[in-house]
Amino acid sequence: MNPLVSVLIVEPSEIICEGIRSLLAETGRFNILAPMHDTSLLEERLPVMRPDILILNPTLLSSTPKHQLAAISQLRPAMPVVALLYQYVETSVLDNFQYKIDIRYSRSALISTINSALNRFPEESETSDKPENYEISSRETDVLVLVAKGLSSKEIADKLHISVHTVNSHRKNITHKTGIRSVAGLAVYAMIHNLME
Repeated sequence: MNPLVSVLIVEPSEIICEGIRSLLAETGRFNILAPMHDTSLLEERLPVMRPDILILNPTLLSSTPKHQLAAISQLRPAMPVVALLYQYVETSVLDNFQYKIDIRYSRSALISTINSALNRFPEESETSDKPENYEISSRETDVLVLVAKGLSSKEIADKLHISVHTVNSHRKNITHKTGIRSVAGLAVYAMIHNLME
């Protein structure tokens, strides 16, 4: 059985998000992540949420869409970004998207576009996200939870009765395995994976 394809929708309209979620959920092939309604935290959350495909309203991009899309692509190189259209978008912005979905599309056209985008670099998607395959050890999980709670390396070392050097080694391993560098990102990761009490 193939794993579900994780889809992240970034769109301010709850009605549109729910409509796309409903159409995709009926196929049984997609895992629809909690939608985001703007791009303010997108770059921070991508390494945590790890979507396989991003459906994005291009009007939410910054004044330099090419740079913002390049930053997104750097975070998730094998993740296609699909433009979600239902209003006027400047051609210069649309030119940054290879795939586009219009909200008037039928279910089959929507799924066909998503499949085309996913099949764009099949060999890349299998190799570029290697860190996802690393499991975090139980001791690293202990350190991760305490980092997410805002404790310093010294406080964590005291609490777990280990050296600060060992704590820092665990933190490096956690960063390598998750691809997340910020404390806020690790806190979100811990919450998503139900590690917090």
